[in-house]
Amino acid sequence: MSSVRKGPPKHQNKVAWKPNAGVKINETEVGGKFRPFSDITGVCLRCKDQIEWKRKYGKYKPLTEPAKCQKCSKRNVRQAYHNLCTGCAKEHNVCAKCSCRVGQLVGRDVSEVEAEKKALEEAIKNARERDRRSLLRAMNKGKSQSSEKNLTQNDMKVGELFTASSLEEYVEVNRDDEDDDNEDQLQVI
Repeated sequence: MSSVRKGPPKHQNKVAWKPNAGVKINETEVGGKFRPFSDITGVCLRCKDQIEWKRKYGKYKPLTEPAKCQKCSKRNVRQAYHNLCTGCAKEHNVCAKCSCRVGQLVGRDVSEVEAEKKALEEAIKNARERDRRSLLRAMNKGKSQSSEKNLTQNDMKVGELFTASSLEEYVEVNRDDEDDDNEDQLQVI
């Protein structure tokens, strides 16, 4: 009969384990510095954690070509470990990986990101020259820092770029500031 040791481990690791520690990664390949992995979208929180674990410990294998969707049988699945395309997952309101019904999915859809970019461009068009240049400067600064640090999240939070939570609030705040400036100038004269 073998003796089973109970309690804490005999030796504690001094350094965390790193996958592929001795292997040099080409920075131009997918997963490298210049081409990071895409954002995880269309899945539930549990599946997102599973995919993040695979990325963290070197088990993640990205798709080389689109996979076949299990609902519509078209080759529309573009993300690794997903079983459903984004259209089918949205239509049936299920997770694209485990196909279970979920109230809230992780990540944003490509159409949502494009709509947000269009709204931002419209706001920049309608802003004052001074505000427009400061916004563009802040956006370019954020891009250069994220490429240097190789961040996995490219989403900016409310308050980093805009102090307002929506574009409408931003326009209203700036209009109020302009009105206050005009009143101050009238009082000085």
